[in-house]
Amino acid sequence: MAIVKVEDVQFIRGDNQILQDVSWEIEQGQQWGMLGLNGSGKTSLLSIISTYEIPSSGEVEVLGKQFGKAYLPELRKKIGFVSSSLEKFSDFFWNESIERIVISGKFASFGIYDKIMDEDWVRASYLVQEFRLQHVKGQKFRLLSEGEKRRVLIARALMGEPDLLILDEPCSGLDILAREQFLKALKIATKNNVHLVYVTHHIEELVPEITHALLVKEGKIVASGPKKEVLTDELLSETYQVPVTIEWRAERPYLSIK
Repeated sequence: MAIVKVEDVQFIRGDNQILQDVSWEIEQGQQWGMLGLNGSGKTSLLSIISTYEIPSSGEVEVLGKQFGKAYLPELRKKIGFVSSSLEKFSDFFWNESIERIVISGKFASFGIYDKIMDEDWVRASYLVQEFRLQHVKGQKFRLLSEGEKRRVLIARALMGEPDLLILDEPCSGLDILAREQFLKALKIATKNNVHLVYVTHHIEELVPEITHALLVKEGKIVASGPKKEVLTDELLSETYQVPVTIEWRAERPYLSIK
């Protein structure tokens, strides 16, 4: 079973064609990075595979469930989502303890409206420990540093044991130390048998755990496949519309302008 299968997808809003003839597949065991300029269609593609948008045409299958035949709210519970914008969506985050925020991920909700079971507290405690957050146990979210907040959000996303985890510019606004701590946490995510889609403007964030890359330009796919085959000077220069060169250090790519 493919984790994600997108075939000939078009996405149109008003007179604006945002995605055109997009085909892409995530197979078992693959971890993906997604790159492209602002306005390239990345967010729309993410919204589709996370079940929050329906394409104008084409076929989409996520976790073996075909759009048009699946109950999407139930499917959504198997998809984790982390974004720097998440913490702005609800007052729930600010005044809750980190443990309750982590547990809310089980229900894919901003707030807890179902009974919390003993095993939920056990799993939340395990995730708090895994993400090195023991020193802020019991604290309110608003009191944490930006790096700690981001680690709480990825623990929340893993609470429901998702098969697919979408990370939308998760390091936006973090300083270098907090960013590197967050990127180390991706190893924990992959240990939990989750498939990543990592979206970023900073190519050096594509750590060794990321195996594949997707390049998007003006609503179309420039290239997709194994990371080292896709992250080339030529393909990235086409994607970014400026001449660039790539250097690999410690299995991470670094970009500079030619």
